Amino acid sequence: MRTWVALHFVALAAVAPSVRGDNWPNWRGPAFDGTAAGTGYVTEWGPGQHVLWKVPLPGLGASTPAVWGDRVVVTCTIDGKDAVICLDRAGQERWRKTLGEARTGKHKKATGANPSPVTDGERVWVYFKSGELACLDLDDGAVAWRANLQQRFGEDTLWWDLGTSPVLTSRAVVVAVMQTGPSYLAAFDRHTGDLLWKHGRDVPAPEEAAQSYSTPLVAAGDPAKGEPAEVLFVLGADHVTAHDAASGKELWRVGGLNPEANGFFRSIASPVLAGDLVIAPYARGGTITAIRRGGAGDVTGSHLAWVRRDIGADVPTPAVKDGRMVVCTDKGVVEGLDAVTGKTVWRMELPKNRHAYSASPVIVDGRVIVVREDGVASILPWPGAATDAGVAVLGGGSVEEMTVATPVCVDGRMFLRTHDSLWCIGAK
Repeated sequence: MRTWVALHFVALAAVAPSVRGDNWPNWRGPAFDGTAAGTGYVTEWGPGQHVLWKVPLPGLGASTPAVWGDRVVVTCTIDGKDAVICLDRAGQERWRKTLGEARTGKHKKATGANPSPVTDGERVWVYFKSGELACLDLDDGAVAWRANLQQRFGEDTLWWDLGTSPVLTSRAVVVAVMQTGPSYLAAFDRHTGDLLWKHGRDVPAPEEAAQSYSTPLVAAGDPAKGEPAEVLFVLGADHVTAHDAASGKELWRVGGLNPEANGFFRSIASPVLAGDLVIAPYARGGTITAIRRGGAGDVTGSHLAWVRRDIGADVPTPAVKDGRMVVCTDKGVVEGLDAVTGKTVWRMELPKNRHAYSASPVIVDGRVIVVREDGVASILPWPGAATDAGVAVLGGGSVEEMTVATPVCVDGRMFLRTHDSLWCIGAK
């Protein structure tokens, strides 16, 4: 593990005191980069092979599970209500809780429960298309507080289905609302639900390009770069912005992600950190931009490290490990990149299929897992151990159900959440 990742864990100790590799507290994993810990994961599976258990869920959802200790948390809709379900690692339900009235998804692969839960091991925070934001006790599901952002700050104006997930800072749970009309970041006290700050984020972007479904990124600040203790990086509306996590104040911005002012460049994939670079997939899968951290104001002309205009990811967020990055396009073109230079290390095209890729890639046990929307997964070598000449599919499997959630890998077990079920894959 590179030094910056180790320091990142240390500096984030205040955010989650017991973050460990064998937990998966948010949709991109313990290091926020799509990398999982552990070994012993199976390389082949199917409905009749290496399925430890499968639990049908009582309603639709597309959120990635959060796993901490023996608890696995997913969100869904139950009888027209936003709902949270907690199971143990044996697949036994521990508790369920229904909240406010749900809103159904518009798109065929979306639901009213797209945002993923986030946990610190004691509480879990959930967010829904309805605007409902809630904090629950991880042990028994007791509701600590609730707030509805749309009732409080205005209705959702997204053309499609809200997808951004809440993120945790040392003091707050933060939600990004980037849409047509007033856009903002809002931070609520993790324990009480009190509004700590609300910062407007109305940057120039035309039509649908003003709308974003991406999730912010929280990182420990680098004093050498003049950063505060914690920084929020936000991608959307043709810009990347950095904010002081304690106040929401904008530190710097990079524009130019949509130089031709395309009105339909809404963003779905989220930013990811690679050392001191912020990696921003954009342009409906058409570009990837790497930005050096630090600076103040508009740093578009000074802080671009590299830009690729021939590869990108529209929905899946890239995964990063040891200076290498995995990018999976919606059509199943997978590239391993050197994160420092942006150059391709290896490239392969998975078999063409009418189903796309929405789940984000995960790096685990020296391999990469990518999952197609029909539940078919492929296991590939990760970019630190392969070249073009050595790229081959190493394994895979299928659960034969609609899958847009990212796989969760913990302690040799893989949790696959489909629209209808939660699967646990592993050696018996």
